[in-house]
Amino acid sequence: MSLNIAETFELLFDKNNNVAYKALKKLQNESAETDRVYPYMDRLTDMLDSGNSYVRTRGLTLLAYNARWDKDYKIDEIIDKYLRHITDVKPITARQCIKLLPMIAKYKLELKDDILAALYKANICIYDDSMQSLVYKDIQKAVKEIQEFS
Repeated sequence: MSLNIAETFELLFDKNNNVAYKALKKLQNESAETDRVYPYMDRLTDMLDSGNSYVRTRGLTLLAYNARWDKDYKIDEIIDKYLRHITDVKPITARQCIKLLPMIAKYKLELKDDILAALYKANICIYDDSMQSLVYKDIQKAVKEIQEFS
């Protein structure tokens, strides 16, 4: 049975995080195989402005998963907004953003330098000491992966 993208997309905003997470996973899997989620790119971009860090993270995730289908250069248009989440107020969201950047760089080689520059200049001092080392390691890993793309 084919996934109803419109219905599943609305579940991303469900108050129950388990419901929203299941919807995210379904849309992630769909995005890995087809471009059926791509028409929602503008709505995914809007999610980056949400006051809810879970919603921001879901938007970041699905934008990255749709980079491979981005024939209209939508990610190129919003890359600065996306990269601001490298230092999201919530370190968990920042870490997810950083981990997704190699996926974007892989399919959007023209953004590789912008992504690397943002990672190099990220000020992770805004996080508690316990999180700083984790974020730092995520950045190092992402940079290493991205540098392998040519």
